[in-house]
Amino acid sequence: MSVSTPATADPSRILDIATGYMGAQQLFAASRIGLFAALAEGERKVTDLAKTTGVSERMARILADAMAGLGLLTRRDGSYSLTPSAAAYLTGGKGQLDLAPFLTFLAEISYPHWLQFPKTVDTDQPGDLGMTEARWATFMAGVMTYNKLHADMFVGALDFSAYRKALDLGGLAPNFAMRAMEANPNLRTTFVYAPDFIESVRQAVTDAGLIDRVELIGAATETAEPKGDFDLVFVNHVVHRFTVEQNRAIFRHARAAAVPGARLAVLDFYLDDNAEQRPIDALHAAEYLVIDGTVVFPEAEVRSWLVEAGWRPLETVALPGSPRVLLAEAI
Repeated sequence: MSVSTPATADPSRILDIATGYMGAQQLFAASRIGLFAALAEGERKVTDLAKTTGVSERMARILADAMAGLGLLTRRDGSYSLTPSAAAYLTGGKGQLDLAPFLTFLAEISYPHWLQFPKTVDTDQPGDLGMTEARWATFMAGVMTYNKLHADMFVGALDFSAYRKALDLGGLAPNFAMRAMEANPNLRTTFVYAPDFIESVRQAVTDAGLIDRVELIGAATETAEPKGDFDLVFVNHVVHRFTVEQNRAIFRHARAAAVPGARLAVLDFYLDDNAEQRPIDALHAAEYLVIDGTVVFPEAEVRSWLVEAGWRPLETVALPGSPRVLLAEAI
């Protein structure tokens, strides 16, 4: 007895997902051995790639072919070249954002940690990261690199030229406000961050030459009640780290510090009710849970907190390879 298969059925997507770890591991390896950097000056053949990266010709061919198949390299007459995305983010070129530290974090921290995911599925509890000082260094270098990518996408997608006084409440990294200040020389920012983050923020804004336009206040995000008349408020990478009641309080406190008509930007991953869920948000819902038990909330729920706190939701902007930004206005 045979089972008929619908004409529209195709197993390719299932297999692409199921074997995705193979591509991830080869990307991590290609980055680690310097395959992309070896192509920064132009196309090269396998023999040259092997000599430059220190791996066998067989391995150089395997990795280069895999990266070509995944759209990060092109292959022509036995020679390989970078695609624009690989050239921009994987070579460590001067003035470019190098995602290598983030890939190292994924390879050494996140990826092996996901072996605990079956237990998380069964218990709804995070796994044990087994952190050491060295692993924390890898963790923070990776996360902060990924945050820099978010900040670049953030400022590229939004216009901050009309604002003069910003509040950055509870974020994990100052890059978002810093990039906005670089784009708008009239913008000043008050950072209200957890006390143990203040010195790192001070160093970052000093290195960027922005310290004279910055105020730093150390306070616990969930209870901080900043004072001021801010026309721009950032609550970035905050929502997933706190409970429902804590988030509701954070948005109330942010509204109390904002003038009517002020713009609020809430960057995070969200679950949504659209016909097609954006994959990167849903995948991070599991990543955050298995890593440390934090929560990716439905966007509709976050919007309800904003309305309750005196904000009018406006629109949501999806950033390439990054979280989404929920924009609102103080009423």
